[in-house]
Amino acid sequence: MNSYEAKQEAKRERLEQRAARAEQESEARYTRAKNMGDAIPFGQPILVGHHSERRDRNYRGKIHANMQKSIEADKKAAYLKAKAASVGTGGISSDDPDAIGKLREKLSGLEQAQERMKKANKLVRKNDKPGLVDMGFTEKQADELLEGDFSGRKGFPSYALSNNNANIKRVRQRIQELEAREQATDRELEGNGYVYREDTEENRVMFIFDGKPSYEIRQILKRRAFKWSPSRGAWVRQLNSAGIYAGSEVRAELDAL
Repeated sequence: MNSYEAKQEAKRERLEQRAARAEQESEARYTRAKNMGDAIPFGQPILVGHHSERRDRNYRGKIHANMQKSIEADKKAAYLKAKAASVGTGGISSDDPDAIGKLREKLSGLEQAQERMKKANKLVRKNDKPGLVDMGFTEKQADELLEGDFSGRKGFPSYALSNNNANIKRVRQRIQELEAREQATDRELEGNGYVYREDTEENRVMFIFDGKPSYEIRQILKRRAFKWSPSRGAWVRQLNSAGIYAGSEVRAELDAL
């Protein structure tokens, strides 16, 4: 497990712990509401005008509040569980130090799939079922390729090849960008009340201010997709060509203030 994967695992664990705490709170609130409700005789109404009315209403209000907080905590737990489950499922991150190797492995798989589809389509045009089976397709899969889909298209449709080819080009482009980033060096500039930094280790374009920037400055940063990072004490976005361009646009606006 590399440093990025360790951070992802730590993030997943934090989310799971928060979900567990929310579940515990939900259960505790529900139990409290139930116990309070059990103390009221079944079917007992509020005695309007009685000296106990105000106290009774407050008591029942607390039951309702606890039940409501139990529901909210349960929803929060479900949200945190889903968020924990999604950690690491968003594809290969550029923050991963092994990203290039993983992308090359992914590229190899996409290229093999492309060649496999092309070869299969040649055999389909020849109606060569034994050839498809020799490629590793099952009898059922070979029959389905030869019979065609609901539109009568036999083999792998052209859109499958074009979509896969687009993915190949996209992954190649990402590899090139990451390889170029490895050759890049840190850069730091001082501007009108800020420090601009391109940090290759953090893989971030950063804007650092002495204190909390004004509302106007925050809006400028947000329009260019910069987000506040408490751990870095800076407004950041990923260090890539788009991030660097956005940084130059923000610098121009800030320097004009």
